Amino acid sequence: MPWLNERWETGSRNALALWREMRAEGFVGQRGIVSQWAQRRRLAEKAGQSGLMRTPSARVLARLMTSAQDGLGKSDAILVAVIENCVPELVTARKAIGDFQSMIRSKSAAKLDGWIELAKDSLVASFVNGVEKDLTAVRNAIISPWSNGQTEGQITRLKLINDRCMVERSWTCCALAWSADDHHQQQK
Repeated sequence: MPWLNERWETGSRNALALWREMRAEGFVGQRGIVSQWAQRRRLAEKAGQSGLMRTPSARVLARLMTSAQDGLGKSDAILVAVIENCVPELVTARKAIGDFQSMIRSKSAAKLDGWIELAKDSLVASFVNGVEKDLTAVRNAIISPWSNGQTEGQITRLKLINDRCMVERSWTCCALAWSADDHHQQQK
């Protein structure tokens, strides 16, 4: 990346030309990677010129940094580009989180030790420490075909049904009490 940043700073702004140069130097990535990088650099420069009106909350930043980059609106994409440019540690943390999620989805516990070493010095170090403390349990959870997600979903469904019944029962009880009171008043 330092080479790419240097070329950008010297005025080479054509992503396809940059990709061709990189490929000649041994880069094996697709041209879309360089194109996306160039687009983010342009957005970051544009955001730097216009300035940001207010600082977003930590919750908004967390959502932006962990959501799919393709689905972001223009203003959010500009904000992410500025963040990536100014705080590269967040990019590293986002990659560590994404790698952990991929490891779980693909059930590849063999990558866990390598992931721990890479993520240990990032912003998710406290999470990594927790994973290390329960390493055996985490490893078993990754490779286990069993999940309690279905059970949790059914429990939530039953709680919703129970709550709905409680509301309907109390409404029914109130309606019965009112009708009984009206009936009692009419007989007087």
